[in-house]
Amino acid sequence: MAASTDNLGAGHRVNVRNRCGGLGVFDYVTATSDLIMYSTTWCGYCRRLKTQLDQAGIGYQVVDIEQDPAAAEFVGSVNGGTHVEPTVKFPDATTATNPSLATVQARLAG
Repeated sequence: MAASTDNLGAGHRVNVRNRCGGLGVFDYVTATSDLIMYSTTWCGYCRRLKTQLDQAGIGYQVVDIEQDPAAAEFVGSVNGGTHVEPTVKFPDATTATNPSLATVQARLAG
């Protein structure tokens, strides 16, 4: 599975969670239409949303903002300078901060 290069550039690594819940680390290579969740390992809201997305069968990529300074900068840029997680980036490049599963589903439905 390829990951998006948007706002991060080539060479960054991300954890990619597939629709079956498997987790692996991949290099950014090309654009994809998957959801991107900017997260941290300790964030309870992130864990909750990941579980809900998994149960709903929605594929997504996880980017740990503590491991990726460019990702942290992006999150700050869409949240008024603060690093709020989870921040979700949708395929149309819009974002939502700490969205509910219903919000994610509605945004993906168009």
